[in-house]
Amino acid sequence: MIDYFALALGHGLMAIALLRLVMRQDLDDDPLLAQIKGDAEESRKAATAAGRNAARRARGKGHDAGDASA
Repeated sequence: MIDYFALALGHGLMAIALLRLVMRQDLDDDPLLAQIKGDAEESRKAATAAGRNAARRARGKGHDAGDASA
């Protein structure tokens, strides 16, 4: 009888732990995936002439601000 109780207790606790892990909201969130998607979007925008011009303007603003403070 005690063997069945020990088996049931051990397996029951593992089942509860597994359910708690599966039910977590942040289980499927990968922060690196968001960064990769952002990089891909920038690359896609840079493939067009308008996107390249916008990227140049954005980079230019950053350099101008750095030169003014130096």
